[in-house]
Amino acid sequence: MSMHLQRDLESLEQNLLNQSSVVEQMVFRACQSLRELRVDIVQEVLASEETVNYREVEIEEECLKILALHQPVAVDLRRVATVLKINGDLERIADLAVNIGERTHSLSLYPDFQMPANLDKMAESAISMVRDALDSFVRLDVELARDVCNRDDVVDELNRQVISDVQALIESNPSDIEPAFHFYSASRHVERIADHATNIAEDVIYLVDGDIARHRHDGIPY
Repeated sequence: MSMHLQRDLESLEQNLLNQSSVVEQMVFRACQSLRELRVDIVQEVLASEETVNYREVEIEEECLKILALHQPVAVDLRRVATVLKINGDLERIADLAVNIGERTHSLSLYPDFQMPANLDKMAESAISMVRDALDSFVRLDVELARDVCNRDDVVDELNRQVISDVQALIESNPSDIEPAFHFYSASRHVERIADHATNIAEDVIYLVDGDIARHRHDGIPY
């Protein structure tokens, strides 16, 4: 690998890590806003979205520049491809954080609504998955990446419990159907964040092993 390519790859990956820090904080604050019904926190999340969108385009342009100028092969090509994929997943996670903030706005109109349990656990699990997926990228740690993939099942189970709780709540209190719908939407957004964390972890497996791990939902272990 040439010195110029090495320098450009290191700069690219640093920019991706800077982006990931902003996105992780967005998710944390969005979930906090929902838990505490604090609309003021939502404004912080919305303000960060513009930064994330701008950086996402910058990182993609950096990737294309590296591909055009250096024409990397083998593991270096996988590094650029992985950054491109992770960059897209981070932008979508940021969008989901904004969506959670929107649900906070809606639920703030129903301050007496009693939120079902398990959403906090879902949020904690999803946030930790995002953090560990990115740590696995920094450390090129395949085992940590595989652990993140397997933890997606935990979030899926918590989401099923939330759905069951919401259904029971609506049956017992039909007047709560609107806030219950907003709450369900928020839980779905959290579940999708965990899915994107899984995508990132699968991209790390591809980077290190050259093994495309996506779509393994047929009982085959990671």
